[in-house]
Amino acid sequence: MSLHALLDVPAPAKLNLFLHVVGRRADGYHLLQSVFVLIDWCDRLHFELRGDGALARHDLGVALPADDLCLRAARALQQQSGTSLGADISVDKQLPWGAGLGGGSSDAASTLLALNRLWGLRWPRERLLGLGATLGADVPFFIGGDHAFVEGIGEKLTPLALPAQRFVVVKPAASLATAEIFGSPDLTRDTEPVILTGSLASAEFGRNDLQPVAEARCPEVRAAAEWLKGRFGNSRMTGSGSAVFARVGIEESSLAAWPAQSLPGPWVVRSCRSLDHHPLRGWAG
Repeated sequence: MSLHALLDVPAPAKLNLFLHVVGRRADGYHLLQSVFVLIDWCDRLHFELRGDGALARHDLGVALPADDLCLRAARALQQQSGTSLGADISVDKQLPWGAGLGGGSSDAASTLLALNRLWGLRWPRERLLGLGATLGADVPFFIGGDHAFVEGIGEKLTPLALPAQRFVVVKPAASLATAEIFGSPDLTRDTEPVILTGSLASAEFGRNDLQPVAEARCPEVRAAAEWLKGRFGNSRMTGSGSAVFARVGIEESSLAAWPAQSLPGPWVVRSCRSLDHHPLRGWAG
């Protein structure tokens, strides 16, 4: 039986447990090493089949850019596959922009996985990974389906099996543009590369090389990091910011004990758990 709709499709966020900039290619792209962890804070997308080939996006919450990564992903898959089918894509945006949580890339990955199924294309994962890499450096990770040690510009993935973890994530009111952080002359670009070992996913390993630059441009990042460290003894920025997280005990009490007035500013604070794997991992071969 052919599908006519896929509803409530999740697009989860990621955290960078560490993020090292180990070099730069001749074309300007930065070479990275990081451990990416999937968490249960998600956008939700709905896909309805169209037979006229049109692609349309409908925003169920916050308004997205006119030509966002969802539409670009759908258009790329449509063109590369040669299908005559289209889709209505509705987006319930829960992940904040400019946070370093990978929300746009995750939306694009879930779009590719969902339309691959809705359109009956049966593309294997490897083919989707290649297409995803043309859309953004983080897109292949979300298509890959597992926590991963990530290298290169984001295209080299080594799946990792990690124990269940819990995090408190703080998104300050301010947002940061990735290009601005990576373009800073103050960014450390020569961190010594590491070899994959079990210690890479420990709470103490490494750092985020982008964090000093982000903190210099956005005092809220430093304030959020200090706020978390004061409560949990650790904190680290994810991606290019501005979101910061702390690891907490897996049975840590809920955030209900922290009244909103205790926050230094109009911040979003979420208690998150790591996922076992991406919810759509089985949607590609």
